[in-house]
Amino acid sequence: MSGHHSPQLRHPITLRYLHHHHHHQKPPSSSSSSIPTSNTSPKRRSLLLLSTTLISLPVPAPLPSSSTPLPPPDTTITDRVFLDFSICPNYLRTDRAQAEAQYLPPCPDSQPMGRVVLGLYGKLVPITVSNFKSMCTGSTSSASYKNTLVHKILPGQYLLAGRQGKRDNNGGAELRAPPGLARNLETVDSHAFSLEHNRPGVVSLCLSENDDDEGIQMDPGYRNVEFLITTGPGPCPQLDGKNIVFGAVLEGLDVVTAIAAVPTFKPAERIRQLNDFAEFIGDERAQMGRTMWNRPLKTVYISDCGELMVAKPSLSPSLP
Repeated sequence: MSGHHSPQLRHPITLRYLHHHHHHQKPPSSSSSSIPTSNTSPKRRSLLLLSTTLISLPVPAPLPSSSTPLPPPDTTITDRVFLDFSICPNYLRTDRAQAEAQYLPPCPDSQPMGRVVLGLYGKLVPITVSNFKSMCTGSTSSASYKNTLVHKILPGQYLLAGRQGKRDNNGGAELRAPPGLARNLETVDSHAFSLEHNRPGVVSLCLSENDDDEGIQMDPGYRNVEFLITTGPGPCPQLDGKNIVFGAVLEGLDVVTAIAAVPTFKPAERIRQLNDFAEFIGDERAQMGRTMWNRPLKTVYISDCGELMVAKPSLSPSLP
């Protein structure tokens, strides 16, 4: 009797299976009932396949978070230059011809102050370093920093040199950047502003503090070669992110300190207030009046400059 009823029991199961599945699928046999995939729905098999694929995919590396420290800027010293500074006994006024002032020192009885050796970061800002070195050596033309002035000294902060403009009445040579200098695209590169003015002896290209003649700056061939050296004793955070640090003083920091001690012109408080008011109302003469502020009362100038050969690049030394 059991032999006649067993086909009838399997038939309803087969119809129920066909009712819930596509007609082209075959009913599972008793021999395949032990295979797990026969009891798995297509939707579930798709999910299993997707999960298996996701597990086998390589896991991407996590993106660096804001807390991940960036590699430090490359301050390898690739070039060394020297600047010899001298001082005139007084704030000299001269009637010498402008062409003559290009080749003669501002005064015949100047006194040497000493030599400052700078190490330059040629890997960090190669264009800035190349242009500065050209101005020290005069390799692109006769134009160089020689016989040009330290035109501003901000006590306890920094000194400025390399200003381009007409010859001043103190006898300094008129400085104009030669046409052979490369256009400095690093002035718009955020990576070039990564170093800070956090100690004495930092050398940077003047951008925010630049006071070249406006007529020269409007020239399409204008190249900025004005630079500053921090004198200490403290940092100058107001310069950070606005000027390109491209080197440091290796020798002669005492000379920089001596230059910073030269007396400068300081306007009276009432003059400062009037100048602030003129600037507030948009009077252009306010900025012109400020050009004399912080000028040294004695003529300090670069009496000689040039390049020192570097046998092997070295890392920047730690300065006080």
